[in-house]
Amino acid sequence: MRLRAKLVAIVLTIAALAGLSQLVEYGFGDFQINPYYARIINLAGINITLAVSLNLINGLAGQFSIGHAGFMAVGGYAATYLTVYHGEQLAALAGTTLATGTGASLAMVFSLIIGAAAAALAGLAVGIPSLRLKGDYLAIVTLGFSEIIRVIILNIPAVGGATGFTDAVPITNFFWIFAVAIVAVVVVRNIAGSTFGRALSAIRSDEIAAEAMGVRTTHYKVLAFVISAAFAGIAGGLSGQLFANPLNPQNLNFVRSIEVIVMIVLGGIGSTTGAVFGAAALTVLPEALRPIDRQFPGLRMVMYALVLILLMLFRPQGVFGRREFGWHWLRFPSRTRIPVALADAPGGAARATPPPSDRRSTLGEDVDE
Repeated sequence: MRLRAKLVAIVLTIAALAGLSQLVEYGFGDFQINPYYARIINLAGINITLAVSLNLINGLAGQFSIGHAGFMAVGGYAATYLTVYHGEQLAALAGTTLATGTGASLAMVFSLIIGAAAAALAGLAVGIPSLRLKGDYLAIVTLGFSEIIRVIILNIPAVGGATGFTDAVPITNFFWIFAVAIVAVVVVRNIAGSTFGRALSAIRSDEIAAEAMGVRTTHYKVLAFVISAAFAGIAGGLSGQLFANPLNPQNLNFVRSIEVIVMIVLGGIGSTTGAVFGAAALTVLPEALRPIDRQFPGLRMVMYALVLILLMLFRPQGVFGRREFGWHWLRFPSRTRIPVALADAPGGAARATPPPSDRRSTLGEDVDE
């Protein structure tokens, strides 16, 4: 894609996100979206970023990390802390306040950068010593890290401790959530098709063989870990500033990490399209089943679990497997396959189709003219 086409696509995407944000947050005229549905849409966007970023480690690199909630907590608390204690100073740089759109946007940009940097540093600190491990051992280390972060947060009064960050400023909206989700999808898709992605694929297939062929396995795994942690931190920053009191250590335990893992397993491990689908489906499905609780309390989560069990029985590779969505899915298959070089030449179509052969000449018999 040329530079001009890329710029046009970016401008159109920003305009579309701005229009949809206006629709979701404020509506148009008399048309208003139910705040409950708007909340589910925003949560789905945050979960898409989490699932796509975790897919970089668990899917493309073939590692097994269950500490994503820890990186989310680090980024979320760092971003929210900056907004709460320094948001007005950041907004003052633009000559406005945090209550205005410009001031909130400026604070949001800086807070997400800080959240991504904090989570990336945490990912680097965990990744360097632990990514020499494999399989269950790596899972145990990342789980331990996640729990350590949660316990540390519980004992920091400046961020609310066990009661949660009650001073959080809700400045996140639809625009920022889905702008980050789109960036995460684009980055991970580009990584998958790059030299970096091919190295991760080699590590996933056979790490020993990849290292024997000269692939710096630890370097690539740590880099993937850092990128994934950074996006998890951004998702945490968005979540921390979405509602009045969303950040709570009790909601960022290992169960949250398992939820994100289930999303990528549902969609297909290694598929970015599958991660997007799984995140959206597992955000909407529990809420869609909520009316069942009114007549049969507790049955909603039973049905939710039953759907996942049936999927694993009949589609263990996930809905998409390792396939990715592409525009070629929308094309109708051609009935005639003519090589382009021959079809473009004069009389190419005729030369592309070989003349029918006579069976007798093939067998060596004489053919009467």
